[in-house]
Amino acid sequence: MSKPKSNNAKTISVALTLCLVCSVLVSAVAVGLKPAQLENARLDRNKNILVAADMYDAESDTQDDVAERFKDFDIEIIDLNKGNYVDDATLADAGIPDRNAYDASQATKNQALSDDLGNDDPAGIGRKPKYAKVYVKKDDAGQPEVVVLPIQGYGLWGTIYGFLTLESDMNTIKGISFYEHKETPGLGARIEEPEWRAKWTGIQSYDENGNVATGVTKAGNPKDNWVDGISGATLTSRGVSNMIQFWLGEQGYKPYLDMLRKEGGQTVDTAETQANQSKQTAQPKTELAAKLPVANGKEA
Repeated sequence: MSKPKSNNAKTISVALTLCLVCSVLVSAVAVGLKPAQLENARLDRNKNILVAADMYDAESDTQDDVAERFKDFDIEIIDLNKGNYVDDATLADAGIPDRNAYDASQATKNQALSDDLGNDDPAGIGRKPKYAKVYVKKDDAGQPEVVVLPIQGYGLWGTIYGFLTLESDMNTIKGISFYEHKETPGLGARIEEPEWRAKWTGIQSYDENGNVATGVTKAGNPKDNWVDGISGATLTSRGVSNMIQFWLGEQGYKPYLDMLRKEGGQTVDTAETQANQSKQTAQPKTELAAKLPVANGKEA
């Protein structure tokens, strides 16, 4: 009695059907989870903005606390070259229909919305967005109390993303946070540690001539108004230093910060004097007793 012949066509058909069904299921799950993923990314980003502004306690704050506290911030779009706020009409003409959905990192992939830095690119970002999103918390008089600035630059293994917060004088650093990077755990990844981030608090961004006056030194080589680098993470420390100097410089937020100081009747010189007076009267801060986890990242 002869054995039945195998049906290769039927086998292939069944395999293709299974592949099709599985791919449809995977796609459906991905599509279904995308809104939740985007919401989690938004919450993480908002939380990290509060971390940089010293407005978040990892041990006690909830998502509701983050959402409520974040309402204190105004989201603004600025022209990085001119330093002014940009209205919706100008954004629409530039091809940005929704200011809340604008992502400066994505804009660097669009030639119409970014400029090629060529060889003048110390932060290693390739292209600079023409517009940036900033977060401003105002006081009761309507004046900027703190300004949170998104920053990015190349570290050792990839781009580091974070936020830098300046106080009302637009010169004194209030805090810094990093929410995405590929740095080496235990070495470059220590930029997330509260102890290292705390070293930035009170640092002056500019000297009396308006030049960027801070950065990260080589580990073990302290320098006044600079932050000591991380031992064993020279390239990461250098990357953070280049990033800070780029975004505080003329190609970054300096035109915008100069505009805010001008509106507030300040100069870098007077801001530095006020900061020094504040340092002399302020009580010394104690070191953090424990390492708090750094949160990842009003984004609508």
